[in-house]
Amino acid sequence: MISAQDKLETALGYRFADKKFRDTALTHRSYSHPHYERLEFLGDSVLGLAVSALLYRRFPELPEGDLSRLRAHLVREDSLHRIALSLDLGDCLYLGEGEQKSGGKERVSILADALEALFAAVYLESGFQAASEVIERLFASSIAAIVPGQSLKDPKTRLQEWLQGQKLPLPAYQLLATSGAAHAQLFHVSCTVEAPYSLKSKGQGKSRRLAEQAAAEAVLVLLEAKERP
Repeated sequence: MISAQDKLETALGYRFADKKFRDTALTHRSYSHPHYERLEFLGDSVLGLAVSALLYRRFPELPEGDLSRLRAHLVREDSLHRIALSLDLGDCLYLGEGEQKSGGKERVSILADALEALFAAVYLESGFQAASEVIERLFASSIAAIVPGQSLKDPKTRLQEWLQGQKLPLPAYQLLATSGAAHAQLFHVSCTVEAPYSLKSKGQGKSRRLAEQAAAEAVLVLLEAKERP
């Protein structure tokens, strides 16, 4: 039987020779030590450099400021979370019992951090070129969708403008709960769009603003699916 972790390697397009690298990247501090936090620290830099190089080559005419904004847009927590979901990364995580019960495998911050830890694990085992190739595969569609000069608006703004363009009421956001310790709170928010679409989705984030953006992004995905012919 193929494990979730083996399926993850297939999705990444990379096979770990030493599974300890992979498993440490997937281990939350609630489960055991070593865990992914040191790898996540390193992976953040590996990701930043790899995406910077991809943008530098893809957009030779763009100035530094525009490249910096594009990089920030691509490597933000929401973007990493979406990629992690596409990889079913949550099913691969090693979490303590309490973290499992509190929905840790769906938590935005955990999924984003574990993905960065995986980039570091590939880098440590096989070098920057191998890590860059994994990152390029995962970010290819996002980079291909970039139109130079097009505003990189956050999900809340895009959802609001879309609804206004349809002459529909603005979305309603509601704080559902907060969880975690005071120094590492996680906010849970819902976003509701009334008739004729009647959609509701949820988002999580380290701040209420980030949680609202995640919820708005989820509603935008649902709207795009409904509008698709």
